Amino acid sequence: MRVPELTFPAAGARLLSRLPATPPSWLLASLLNLLKRRGVLPVDMDLLDGKRFEVHIKDAGLRLRFAASGGAFTTSDAEPDLRLSANGCDFARMMLREEDPDTLFFQRKLAIEGDTELGLIVKNLLDSVDWSQTPLAGMMAV
Repeated sequence: MRVPELTFPAAGARLLSRLPATPPSWLLASLLNLLKRRGVLPVDMDLLDGKRFEVHIKDAGLRLRFAASGGAFTTSDAEPDLRLSANGCDFARMMLREEDPDTLFFQRKLAIEGDTELGLIVKNLLDSVDWSQTPLAGMMAV
């Protein structure tokens, strides 16, 4: 089943963009740590140590900031070294492997800003994840 081309309602995005970013950022950092512990996220934390990231879900008005430090992911308020921006449906397509990051990038649906080398490391990391071992696998079966 293909993820439909939907966007978050503008009124909802205005509301979400005004809420504190820390709770959803903490949730993302916790999920990344869980996937790392379970071996689903085959990350070399030495490559990411001290780096800061932002996932900008444009249509929802969400900016999730996190950092890699001391072998774990944590929330961060600092300016990111790498920013990934896309609509929610495009992030879902990437995670569900309906689209690869390169295709989304060249279609201008995924923007990657900041440290180019770090962007390549993260792109390769996303390509290496076995998403069938994550909670997203249950969404794919629906």
